Amino acid sequence: MRRLLARRMKFHLIGAFVVSLGCATLYKFGIAEPRKRAYAEFYKNYDPVKDFEAMKAAGVLESAPPK
Repeated sequence: MRRLLARRMKFHLIGAFVVSLGCATLYKFGIAEPRKRAYAEFYKNYDPVKDFEAMKAAGVLESAPPK
């Protein structure tokens, strides 16, 4: 029974470290990278002036009434 806590603590600390690295890796490659690619693809062909004109024509903006 000597050093039981120390042995179990070492095991659980190593396990927690491995699990946290795994979760961070899964988040990076499963969520963050696809999101970056989606934003890059969206803004590659995005025209803010055209979008503004469409919102203005729809009457969404109070500061720029439709003509």
